[in-house]
Amino acid sequence: MSRAEQIVIGEAPLGWQDVVAVARQGAQLVLSDAAWARIDNAQAIVQQIVVSGERAYGVNTGLGALCNVSLQGEQLSRLSRNTLLSHACGVGAPLADEQTRAIICAAILNYSQGKSGIHRQVVEALLALLNRGITPHVPSQGSVGYLTHMAHVGIALLGVGQVSYRGQIVPAEQALNEEGLAPVILGAKDGLCLVNGTPCMTGLSCLAIADAERLSQWADVIGAMTFEALGGQLDAFDESILALKPHPGMQQVGKNLRSVLAGSEVLASRQGIRTQDALSIRSTPHVHGATRDQLAHAIRQIETELNSVTDNPMLLGTPDDWRVVSQANPHGQSVAMAADLLCMALAELGSIAERRLDRLINPMVSGLPAFLVSQPGVNSGMMIVQYVAASLCAENRQMAQPAVVDNYVTSGLQED
Repeated sequence: MSRAEQIVIGEAPLGWQDVVAVARQGAQLVLSDAAWARIDNAQAIVQQIVVSGERAYGVNTGLGALCNVSLQGEQLSRLSRNTLLSHACGVGAPLADEQTRAIICAAILNYSQGKSGIHRQVVEALLALLNRGITPHVPSQGSVGYLTHMAHVGIALLGVGQVSYRGQIVPAEQALNEEGLAPVILGAKDGLCLVNGTPCMTGLSCLAIADAERLSQWADVIGAMTFEALGGQLDAFDESILALKPHPGMQQVGKNLRSVLAGSEVLASRQGIRTQDALSIRSTPHVHGATRDQLAHAIRQIETELNSVTDNPMLLGTPDDWRVVSQANPHGQSVAMAADLLCMALAELGSIAERRLDRLINPMVSGLPAFLVSQPGVNSGMMIVQYVAASLCAENRQMAQPAVVDNYVTSGLQED
């Protein structure tokens, strides 16, 4: 079975491509025996905590600012259920199915580390959602990091809310019934596990990486085509010249451009016609390369997060010798900063493309027919295409403003 057909969570770390395979290509996700053993071990620790009565955040206490409220008995199951129902309050247009699937995939990988304490049947239910094509309806807005998104995933396991199933939006209960699945009964800490951690931003970032990889490849080819059409001067892409500024991305883009342009008769006839090209033409390796370097950084950060333990509290040890540690691993600063930088890098990729587009259609600099049309005036040609590009670039710049610096206080100063 090929990688695109099945992804196995075992001992080896997963990459962003694995998440994309599950989210976009419909690959089946399965857990190895070792992964299940880790999950069962952590759940057994939860049971020991419940029996001992030792206070542990989210296991037998309230959440957030209510962390000092102790709970016991049937309150623990009610807490888990109520956590999902109270947190499922997102607003706005729903995430695309592939986005929700990426989040679920990243969440399951987090639980497979065996430090969360979630019940096996909850993970089995999440796998069933992925592998049987049941995708919870998850509003895209209202989550400070992760809480509401995963809550909407979690309530689908209870048979509550709406899901995408067989091309239609149906009640979650209906989809579960048609697949012969029963609603999940939650136990201690299950609710917190389902809304905790960084799977949301990490899963979504994996999809963004896939898009950025593809855009970077297209950008190099399109940049080379523009360079040829404008009769660019090849010295700017000379390997020995670019090597004097040895940023890895820049070297790769230079190599790509030289490969695409090799043997061009159009360029051969245009060498020496000008001293140097406009900056938007000759700096293609520098701008595209910087984007590639930020993409490489984002991949390192996001794949590290993807294979990390991001639950709180963390359960360590064995049922006979255990430790509960409250910490801040659900804080997604590393992913957020990497994603912000990637946004800026992609916005720059769009900006330089728009400048090259303008030079193609502007008769004052292109040496080509105005707006690339044989009868200008009767036909506007590609004039308004540049308007669209300029508008999209402006939108990109707005969206590329860093989100990570916008911090707000929540949960009665507990999450500040």
